[in-house]
Amino acid sequence: MDCRFEPRPWPWAEAERERIDAHWATVAASNPALYDGRVLVLHSGGIEGDTFRAAYLETRFSRFLAWRDFGFPDKSMRNGFAMAALRSADGAFLLGVMGPHTANAGKVYFPAGTPDPSDIVDGKVDLAGSVARELKEETGLTGEHVAFADDWTVVSHGQRIALMRRVQSGEPAEALRTRILDFLEREAQPELSDIRIVRSAADVDERAMPPFMAAYLRRELMGVA
Repeated sequence: MDCRFEPRPWPWAEAERERIDAHWATVAASNPALYDGRVLVLHSGGIEGDTFRAAYLETRFSRFLAWRDFGFPDKSMRNGFAMAALRSADGAFLLGVMGPHTANAGKVYFPAGTPDPSDIVDGKVDLAGSVARELKEETGLTGEHVAFADDWTVVSHGQRIALMRRVQSGEPAEALRTRILDFLEREAQPELSDIRIVRSAADVDERAMPPFMAAYLRRELMGVA
């Protein structure tokens, strides 16, 4: 992984400012829990040999959300985010159900989040750090509970690039799910509303899981894309 912070203007977001602000006003009115903070969006890069190289710019969440909700009209930009591909000792994957107050309510996928300025370290975007942070925030799991793999799997779908890092637990799936649910019970406003266990292709929920999640799980569980 070689991801860098290379700030530059986002012409589309500037040109669509009034439309974006109107969209944000509507979204924020229906979900006051949303926060218009700063996020990082990928403006160039891709796979070179066995390395993923990318450059990110900084923008407001309202700009990012409108770009997503409008159907990704600026094709020069991509949403490049890291995910914690959490797997139990007995081979199952564990995914979170996003809470009703989030921007992806009801969606089912691995712990993840849009990179933000806190992920910038010495001019680089630390996606490994982003994975560890999101995993801890969403599930309470840290390096004391799991092992992080060195390699990554890149899954591209349209303007989304999911960067999957395997996170291995030493606990069986049911015990791990119970541990995470106990953590969620203690949180004032947890990001996740539930934890799902995926043991086989029959557990892949095409309606709730984004296409990149379904593709990754089929590949890992069945060896097919």
